[in-house]
Amino acid sequence: MKDIYNVIGLMSGTSLDGLDVAYCRFELAEGKWDYKILCANTYGYSDDLRRRLSTLENATALEYARCNVDLGHYFGKCVCKFLTDNGLDANTVDFVSSHGHTIFHQPEIGLTTQIADPNAIAAETGLPVVADFRTLDVALGGQGAPLVPIGDSLLFGDYDSCLNLGGIANISFRKEGRRVAFDISPCNMILNYLSAKMGKPYDEDGQMAKSGRSNESLLKVLNELEYYKIPYPKSLGKEWFVEKFRPFFEKSTESVPDLLATATEHIAEQIAKVLNDNALNSVMVTGGGAFNTFLIDTLSQKTDCRVEVANKLIVNYKEAMIFAFLGVLRMRGEANCLSSVTGASSDNCGGVVLGLTKVR
Repeated sequence: MKDIYNVIGLMSGTSLDGLDVAYCRFELAEGKWDYKILCANTYGYSDDLRRRLSTLENATALEYARCNVDLGHYFGKCVCKFLTDNGLDANTVDFVSSHGHTIFHQPEIGLTTQIADPNAIAAETGLPVVADFRTLDVALGGQGAPLVPIGDSLLFGDYDSCLNLGGIANISFRKEGRRVAFDISPCNMILNYLSAKMGKPYDEDGQMAKSGRSNESLLKVLNELEYYKIPYPKSLGKEWFVEKFRPFFEKSTESVPDLLATATEHIAEQIAKVLNDNALNSVMVTGGGAFNTFLIDTLSQKTDCRVEVANKLIVNYKEAMIFAFLGVLRMRGEANCLSSVTGASSDNCGGVVLGLTKVR
């Protein structure tokens, strides 16, 4: 079995920032994995594709199926462009590992879907593809999320905990000898939604939020939402955000800066509660929200846990890198999803593999 893998990881998150592409090298030596992101890029979505993805949960079955194929071809074209942009030879890539783009995530009814047809990716690139990492875990009774924690455990074990501030804030840490992880709260989903009302894709450095004032009554309502009382394992999807969370902001007459300030306060309070309740001493922060200095400062004021933002490359591309790593574990036939995290009946090795003739 190989000990060195060169893999392209693909990640498309709920905030619709674009497709993250990371070319990574993983090496196993003396039972420990080493990693390196050799190069990485983000390829934005066209206005049309972003619109289709943002409303796909309400589309017809035909529109959904067509978008799945179209997005797969787009992912594949992005990989080809990535190879050209970085002067890479496809022969140096063992395989592509794709998270896809989540549309439906309702594990309570046994459902999770990530589109971007891996067959289309393989057809565009000529490379083997590993995809569909979540559905086996859901079939085993798990949440199918989060999946990143096994990468946190094997690649970032020097930290007590790892926090990702993407569309949703999620965390992983060791507790009583096991890795546990769960979604904490919405994050960039709500911040970007509010920023769009001001004609901006996001609130740079959290400056608009910083200029506003938190609404205490709205904050109290948000903090009392039922999800926060549920024990982990648990996870959030866009449906919950649209149905249970966003309406409080849609109905509010507060200014956008005040709503951003309230959302930021809420996110920081929910994260700090997890850090404090579990007596965590250090947390590594990644994801787009790590660049929101107002959010990081607000969080730091609410906890004694050392909040450390990772280097820029890891902040931007950690999830793409870890999905590349999950593909490595899948190719090795090793567990890449932890039942202690998801609540499944057993650890499992998720992922569908296409184009095995390329794998050495």
